[in-house]
Amino acid sequence: MKNNIFNILKKEIREMFRDKKSLSMMLIIPVMIPVLVIGMSTLFEMQMDKSSNIEDYNKIGFAYELSETETEIAKNLGIIAISNDLESLQESYKMGNINLYITKDNNTYIINGNDNESTALASTLAESYFSKYKEYLQAEYLKENKINSDEVINIITLKENIETSENFFASYITNYAFLFIIMAITISATYPATDTTAGEKERGTLETLLTFPIKSKDIIIGKFLSVSISSAITGAISLIFTVIALLISNDMFEIYEGVNLMLSPLSFVYAIIVIIAYSFLISGLCIAIASKSKTFKEAQSALTPLTFISFFPGFIAFMIEIKTSALLSIIPFLNFTLLFTDITNHTVNYVNIILMFISTIIIISIVLYTIIKQYKSEKILFTN
Repeated sequence: MKNNIFNILKKEIREMFRDKKSLSMMLIIPVMIPVLVIGMSTLFEMQMDKSSNIEDYNKIGFAYELSETETEIAKNLGIIAISNDLESLQESYKMGNINLYITKDNNTYIINGNDNESTALASTLAESYFSKYKEYLQAEYLKENKINSDEVINIITLKENIETSENFFASYITNYAFLFIIMAITISATYPATDTTAGEKERGTLETLLTFPIKSKDIIIGKFLSVSISSAITGAISLIFTVIALLISNDMFEIYEGVNLMLSPLSFVYAIIVIIAYSFLISGLCIAIASKSKTFKEAQSALTPLTFISFFPGFIAFMIEIKTSALLSIIPFLNFTLLFTDITNHTVNYVNIILMFISTIIIISIVLYTIIKQYKSEKILFTN
């Protein structure tokens, strides 16, 4: 039995590494991960630079004359105040000479502009300006009525006691990198799983294989192991590229200043364990789905939804910040993403990893049992 499984495994791996399409599928997504990490880091850096450079959005037009106090407040906030009539300000805004303009109707002030990035930043600056101006007017009103302005305006004292959290950009980049590792493994599993099942049916080589004195169970396990090894190799390459990209980004971009993007040796080991577990799960599912197809093209169409199913639960969990729990650790696809998030945050729970393994083993066992039953059915096996 062991020799039969080994021979099938050897045959499948030999064919896999001879096939240029299989090799390209193993490398396409992993190569894209450094592009993703460095590209997104560049965008974050540019965004931060623009937000911190007040000169890019501090030109504000006023369709009325400012008082000395208003002028002083604007100056203290770094605002370049440009007073003019409404038509001139509208023209200046269209030409890009000012970032927005403000009109006044009695005590109502209106911030005018279009929905774009520079206007949004300038609007925030204008709101700060009016907040300061409002405080000044309130204080003057209280003084005129002989009321201590400090007792009214500063009626409460606000202090901040906020614990320092992880760098947002670092967390965002590492989590997305691991999501793409999952996608790379999934895509890598689909082609060899399709070729070794529906592809062999279409070529007629599966019928020849079944004439040999080999049990269908040995054939399935051999094929399953070959696809799993291919997927795990893709996952390992993706992880290595991710680490290299994080190392480069850590040194290249100021947004990661004071943050270490690199995984610790223990975290790296955990990541490899999760990658191997996921590779086995997705390989089994791909073979199970592809085995029911009669042609290569039909199998590819059937496997397309699996790519999205494998990616989106983790993506949604990341966006709404779902935390790992014992229950979520047994839910397929979602558990791998949450464990990857724990790994990047250095908060790995051994119980959750064990539950993930138990869940994965149970699912793989059910899947393999189902495939073996399929391979005993002539209706499933043969195209005619």
